[in-house]
Amino acid sequence: MHRKRFILRSDSDEAREAQASLLEAVEQRGYGPSSCFAIRLALEEALSNAFKHGNRNDPAKVVRIEFIVDDAQVVIDIEDEGEGFDPGSVPDPTEEENLEIPSGRGIVLMKSFMSDVRFEPPGNRVRLVYQREQPRTATGS
Repeated sequence: MHRKRFILRSDSDEAREAQASLLEAVEQRGYGPSSCFAIRLALEEALSNAFKHGNRNDPAKVVRIEFIVDDAQVVIDIEDEGEGFDPGSVPDPTEEENLEIPSGRGIVLMKSFMSDVRFEPPGNRVRLVYQREQPRTATGS
């Protein structure tokens, strides 16, 4: 099991370092390219949301990230210093009336690539879980 924590003060070099550390741990556990892509994409989106929407790009605020990588799953916790939000209040970007609205797609994106996406009250902490697919075994005849 690989566990690491970061405190990110900006949405640049520190975030890239945390992402690189996570992806290195994921690759070392033998996760394939499609898994790495899914995890990277969801992490980028969650971090972007934390800095932009949670902390409102305030350089005095930090984003905390902790991840645990083992052979079965990757768990990523991201917490910002914002007030939080109700994820149910975000308009569904796939609905006809929201198709041209440029925001709201991040949550859908994270949910499509991760096994579980959970926002914890008051909404300033998200847990991303990626379950590794187990190899299929042939059944005897």
